[in-house]
Amino acid sequence: MTRIVRLHRLGDPEVLQYESVDYPPPGPGEVQIAVKALGLNRAEAMLRTGVYIEKPALPSGLGLEAAGIVERVGAGVDGFAQGDAVSVVPPPSMVRWPAYGERATFPARLLVKHPPSLGWEEAAALWMQYVTAYGALIDVARITAGEFVVITAASSSVGLAAIQIANAIGAVPIAVTRTSAKADRLLDAGAAHVVASEEEDLLARLTAIAGPEGVRVVFDPIGGPAFEPLTAAMARGGILIEYGALSAEPTPFPIGAVLGKSLTLRGYLIHEIVADPDRLEAAKAFVLARLESGALRPVIDRVFAFDEIVEAHRYLESNAQFGKIVVRV
Repeated sequence: MTRIVRLHRLGDPEVLQYESVDYPPPGPGEVQIAVKALGLNRAEAMLRTGVYIEKPALPSGLGLEAAGIVERVGAGVDGFAQGDAVSVVPPPSMVRWPAYGERATFPARLLVKHPPSLGWEEAAALWMQYVTAYGALIDVARITAGEFVVITAASSSVGLAAIQIANAIGAVPIAVTRTSAKADRLLDAGAAHVVASEEEDLLARLTAIAGPEGVRVVFDPIGGPAFEPLTAAMARGGILIEYGALSAEPTPFPIGAVLGKSLTLRGYLIHEIVADPDRLEAAKAFVLARLESGALRPVIDRVFAFDEIVEAHRYLESNAQFGKIVVRV
């Protein structure tokens, strides 16, 4: 029997339940792993509460990231064998391929033999954050050395990954966070500048840092009222990449700035990289090369035990973390 986590109703973290099941074998093109660690993502809390882009048919599993050891290989799979250590690029559906369990099954094309220098917890903390940031900053925005990049929610795992990727390219990351409480840690993590949006005038600070020409690239998972000062601080022809909707407040459409500066407001999700084999392979190669060089290194805030999945979700929703939350299985 295999222990998994499922929800039978939507709601608070307490809806997550452990169940013991006869776990089915992998299908064609799939690989089953014995899970050693899970990486938690805000998308899982959103699915749990019913506000994610994917709507589960209850009861449902959940989870997007894992690392572990290959146990079984489905028909038609080449390149993986029993005993391989692998980590998982988030699949297009966590309902179809849920990660929360002692075993999990994924499409073989989403498995990666990660560098052996990484432990299980670090390996489980890789792919959501780095492929999300890579796809936005490198694949879409094509950031270049010397240019400013504004990164909001900067202390999140994706925010920290974006800071590392910007530095790896030679760009100048400007970290935006709500208060100054995490400012020193963001500077230590590689931010060139830190702006506390609830304590400072966001537009004035960004203009002081980047100058009157403004910032070409903004990477944001929040939306809400900050759209107005962010776009006001942008350069002509700039691009704002939106990859979330964390704000509970309405998001205004800053039509004056968009028209006056010919701005692009671009929605983005990791799924567009995952769905394209060529773009996915480019993302894997970029991340693996920089993991090997040391330019990228996942920041783990806290590790929970598998039996503490409810507590881990409570902590995920606290916004107290700096980096990735991981669950050891």
